[in-house]
Amino acid sequence: MATSATTAPAGVQQIQAVFMKSSVVVKSICGVIIFLYFISFLVNNDKYLEALAVTPGLIFPPSFRVWTLFTHPFIEVHLWLVLHDVALVLLCGRLIEPLWSALEMLIFFAIVTVGSAIITSFLYLFMYLSTVNITYLFDTHIFGLAGYAGAVTIALKQSMGDGELPPKVARLRVHHLPVLLLVSSFLLRFIGIVPPTHPFMILTGMLTGWVYLRFYQRQTDGSRGDMADTFSFASFFPEVIRPFVAILANTVHSVLVKIKVCKKQIRKYDVGAPSPITISLPGTDPADAERRRQIALKALNERLSKVEEQTAWPSMDDQLSSTDPASPAPSSVSLMSDANPKDSVEINLDDPRSSGIA
Repeated sequence: MATSATTAPAGVQQIQAVFMKSSVVVKSICGVIIFLYFISFLVNNDKYLEALAVTPGLIFPPSFRVWTLFTHPFIEVHLWLVLHDVALVLLCGRLIEPLWSALEMLIFFAIVTVGSAIITSFLYLFMYLSTVNITYLFDTHIFGLAGYAGAVTIALKQSMGDGELPPKVARLRVHHLPVLLLVSSFLLRFIGIVPPTHPFMILTGMLTGWVYLRFYQRQTDGSRGDMADTFSFASFFPEVIRPFVAILANTVHSVLVKIKVCKKQIRKYDVGAPSPITISLPGTDPADAERRRQIALKALNERLSKVEEQTAWPSMDDQLSSTDPASPAPSSVSLMSDANPKDSVEINLDDPRSSGIA
């Protein structure tokens, strides 16, 4: 009992420390979520959701309740979802905000929550047109941070790369988070723990967050978006279904280009820059290939050094060209014997009779 009594305050103190170190944006979002949760106990639940949550039948004309697009992310009616939202915002403040800024995090929060609510409303409008079930329009309420949670998994993939998640025994990586969150939301909906809108909000939040980070977010070098191949929308899903997801993502991108939401991306390549492409043949060890390359370079250097040594000696042509053409050639040559210096023969080159030696 004593252990549990001392452990709880330690956990509470840790949460308080994280909250106190957070920025004004994080504190404000968490504070509004908690405040509106307590307000929900003082009013009728249906009227509360109808006034502050996004209702597909009321967001479009003639009702046109646009303000619900900005109030719905702060609404929760269950304590466990309030704790989930607060923990999510604190996590973003620890992992994402230092890499971006408080303002950029607020912009990302606003774009994702509003975009997710609008797309989800259109999905329910399409379901109403397909089934003519009026409950999809007026008995469905979109609220909470489920869409933002889906977008955060996309942002973590961009900022953290493909790092491994704890515990390492599970061998889970960052790019597994979107699929895990989406599958878990469907399972929780099947059990009845989360509202029916949560899976759709997570999926639309992932799509909205990816579109913003892919095409619109301003980078430090002045460019916009992240056009890396490792950040394609299909890369967040298993390889089995990536071709189908790629078709869906390309279709959505084409529609966004036609309605002038996204610009058609033109990739530029510097042909003078060194190519980062490396080719590895199957069945070869990279270490062995590197060792062979070093041996080949050493042999090549030795051959080049030998060639340089040979070309360092002057040639006959160089000797002839080095002589002064103005100086007369010698008219005689003296041959001296090494055995007897007195036995010498002088040959006159100008005398035609000196063609032989007597």
